[in-house]
Amino acid sequence: MGTIGNHVISELLKYDVRIIASSIEGSVPSGARAWADSPKVRYIGHDISRRENQIFRKLDKPDIMIHLAWGGLPDYGNMVHLEKGLFDSYYFAKQMIEEGLGELTVAGTCFEYGLKNGPLSEEMETSPVMPYALAKDTLRKFMEELRKKREFGFKWLRIFYLTGKGLRKESLLSKLDEAIAKGDKVFKMSPGDQLRDFLPVETLSEYICKIALSGYFSGVVNCGSGKPVSVRRLVEDHLKAQKKSVELRLGYYPYSAYEPMAFWADTRRLESILGKFKR
Repeated sequence: MGTIGNHVISELLKYDVRIIASSIEGSVPSGARAWADSPKVRYIGHDISRRENQIFRKLDKPDIMIHLAWGGLPDYGNMVHLEKGLFDSYYFAKQMIEEGLGELTVAGTCFEYGLKNGPLSEEMETSPVMPYALAKDTLRKFMEELRKKREFGFKWLRIFYLTGKGLRKESLLSKLDEAIAKGDKVFKMSPGDQLRDFLPVETLSEYICKIALSGYFSGVVNCGSGKPVSVRRLVEDHLKAQKKSVELRLGYYPYSAYEPMAFWADTRRLESILGKFKR
């Protein structure tokens, strides 16, 4: 189970809900210490790539499903996202809905917007430029077509960049922490003047729970801070918080070919949903 999933389950413990946790692992994942012993959580292992009968019953007939699972990361350019990830998620979600699921919340990505700069709103046309984002965007379109034939609540989360503990070792701050731990004097990075939208994973998990439990809303919602921050500023602030000093080798790595120079979330829809939320 991934970092976001573990944080979401921990956040759901604050609510009066019965929680069914699931991942490909057959037993409770090792990273699940925060919730593994909670009587409110039942863990059921399931591989979404396997075609089985009565999956909805196997997963104890939930009222709401938050679908975060996705393999093949962080290799965003791998065709496995289109050839496998897309269809694994679609057929799994479709079967759950056909067997009785009434509310579905799915993790998307800010990369669906493509190479657009500036504040990005949910009304903008998507134009993904890499297999991972194209697969996610296509999954959203598949589910929207399915809604024309079956009635179910559908929420799509466009998640921006994350900070916090437990993220992939390939993430920027994880690499920085690794360099600090090794005692490196120099940290190699991109020019650092790119503007990005960063959100603590704990805050994202709070947002995901509130969005998923907001029964009145269906559609796409950006999950970000709404505040552009330069990559260099992010790194410098992290070093300051850690009280560490490392020379930044700016420009060692080139700009990413699949990310625009400056983009962040328009969070007006998110703020509206959070403002109306009631437990």
